[in-house]
Amino acid sequence: MAVLIFHLKFLQKNAHPHIWDNKTFSCFQKLWAKQNGLRPICEFMTFNFSMQAIDQIINSAAKTFYMSGGMLGAPIVFRGPNGISAGVAAQHSQCYGAWYSHCPGLKVLSPYNCEDCRGLLKAAIRDPDPVIFLESELQYGQTYSVSDEALSEDYVLEIGKAHIERAGKHVTLTAHSKSVQTCLDAATELSGQGIECEVINLRSLRPLDINTIRKSVAKTNHLVTVEGGWPQCGIGSEICALIMESEAFFHLDSPVIRVAAVDVPLPYAKNLETIAPPRPVNIITAVKKALGVKEKASSISR
Repeated sequence: MAVLIFHLKFLQKNAHPHIWDNKTFSCFQKLWAKQNGLRPICEFMTFNFSMQAIDQIINSAAKTFYMSGGMLGAPIVFRGPNGISAGVAAQHSQCYGAWYSHCPGLKVLSPYNCEDCRGLLKAAIRDPDPVIFLESELQYGQTYSVSDEALSEDYVLEIGKAHIERAGKHVTLTAHSKSVQTCLDAATELSGQGIECEVINLRSLRPLDINTIRKSVAKTNHLVTVEGGWPQCGIGSEICALIMESEAFFHLDSPVIRVAAVDVPLPYAKNLETIAPPRPVNIITAVKKALGVKEKASSISR
């Protein structure tokens, strides 16, 4: 995974003073508008000095942390593209969400939209623990509305707190990163058929906000997990286990269903690449199975 960000405290102490002055930050703030793509959002604090210097800082900080067993404390943010990309086959299309969230001591964030990126990146930089910041490469060119609140200098999102993107009463959908949009697309079509989905944007994979999921399941009595990674040992599997081990299990009216990428290395062929990740039609099928509703043809095929 490409490492594009920095050890903040090290930079504050060792980088050239002009990097941190008010003029520099005001220049970055001019990148903001009412609608923003994810690429400028995530690069608003990428600084103008040599990549070699950044690499040395990151390598030194990472080695210090791991060689000391984490005892010395080396707050650092590793940021980079994650998940399925376009036309790069299996070599560059893995979702590392489950991989990294398996490791004690790491915090793993997976933003969905511009507000997520802005609020979570600032939280990651300020956090005393090492943070993995996973971005969907396919979303870099997309734009999302940004609220006035999110444009504030004080806007920071809490690590470990999920967000309900759409309220519903029949079934809970959990997802992170690009899969949140897939869930919202499916929820829109299902709403036209009288099925209201509650869509939870996880935002944080470790720590995982299981309490928000439990409360939603207690209301909807059904749960479908969605992710762009493979099914085995995935984020959905962890959610299933945590629900089974809690009181939320007794609120379920049917088994939890996982929707994930097809369990194969991502194909290079475009026609196969398109159907490998979760699509709205897959979520619609899973929701209707969970609810015991007879399947009808979906108008969404993407």
